[in-house]
Amino acid sequence: MLEALLLIGLGIVTATMANLGIAVFNDGLRPIVPENLEGRMSRKELGVTAFAMSFGLVIGYGIPISISGSILLIHSILLGTDIIGLSFKRGKLSTAAAGALGGVYGAGIYFGLQAVVKAFEMLPLNFIDGFNKIGEPVVVSFMVFPALAIALQFSIKKGVIAFLVAALARQLVVFSNTKGLIQIDGTPVVLSPEGIALIVGMAFLITFAMKEKSEDQSLSTLASMFTDRVTRIKKFSWIVMISGGLAAAATNLLLIAGDPISLSLLADGKISEGGIASLAKAIGFVPLIASTAIATGVFGPVGFTFVFGVGIFSPNPLVAALLGALVIFLEIQLLSKMAKFLDRYPGIRASGESIRTSMTRVLEVALLIGGANAANAIVPGLGYFGIAGFYLLNEAAGRPIVRMAVGPVGAIAVGILGNILVLLGLYTPPQ
Repeated sequence: MLEALLLIGLGIVTATMANLGIAVFNDGLRPIVPENLEGRMSRKELGVTAFAMSFGLVIGYGIPISISGSILLIHSILLGTDIIGLSFKRGKLSTAAAGALGGVYGAGIYFGLQAVVKAFEMLPLNFIDGFNKIGEPVVVSFMVFPALAIALQFSIKKGVIAFLVAALARQLVVFSNTKGLIQIDGTPVVLSPEGIALIVGMAFLITFAMKEKSEDQSLSTLASMFTDRVTRIKKFSWIVMISGGLAAAATNLLLIAGDPISLSLLADGKISEGGIASLAKAIGFVPLIASTAIATGVFGPVGFTFVFGVGIFSPNPLVAALLGALVIFLEIQLLSKMAKFLDRYPGIRASGESIRTSMTRVLEVALLIGGANAANAIVPGLGYFGIAGFYLLNEAAGRPIVRMAVGPVGAIAVGILGNILVLLGLYTPPQ
């Protein structure tokens, strides 16, 4: 009951915030919302845009990954409430209706996912176990994104250096764990190889970005031009705090996760590693979320996404909710100082887009490999054939399905096809 109430509450609050233009989850929508708030775009156009930008990601990305780990990827919920909130006109009754529908959507996602998983388990060919392989390459591949971001923003040479040092750090941690070199009171300490590699890569990225320093104070565009928009975000901080608290509490219960990497780790019972990955991802996204929030006056319903790490490391849901709300409050209060910092270090501000691009590319590759492995585990031989064909035909058709979704959706399609073959007597699952 608590889990369902948390998702219903999260759906109500986030759909309401989207409707009022206070906060939206899709980074691409954030710069568009002010166009409607300031009268340059109709509400109908905004709703259609939100649907076009988010619906495919909900169906093809959020839900399949949620099924693979039996933990809800936050995109499944918040991209949906973006669509709901922005599709309704602003007004007392319509805003209330948007919030109510957001709550219904949250309940539908919670109970619907359970029903889908149970339905899959009843099929003659249960492909849930094979489907879980989708997340395996994601965890290892994720540590590449800082090196790729460096290569995109600075130079391929610097990217290669960061990649090699991060890879070396990973292997040193593997060696240390194997030999038990790090101990506390005689007890070996096991570190996360991928987590350490990620930290090393992020250290390189931040170091290179901070070398680009602006000495011309007249260029302080964020801090000086968007004071009113930062003030608007602070005005509505209380409702964003509620959203952050609900998200942190739900994460503490392992009900939701903020990204596919931490979701895969949490699904495998690697709580600490999942928390580290979640915090590293949040650090990487600060420049992008902060700069778009400052420039538009529209925040994110989970802030800079640190609330997920807070939820993972909290001892219980109540503490997670309180800390999550506090973290959102501090993030909003620090926006003005962040604007000055981003103006002072333009390399950090510019890194937001390169980080987003690199994460997207890494996930595209990792989820395609994971989808292929899952599909082949479900129906050996046919699985690789199906994913390869699905990917290439999707590209030839102009990419109607985003690349990140091809692996998970393809694996589901192979699973359904495998069940049809079993029913027709054309395939016998291995015992």
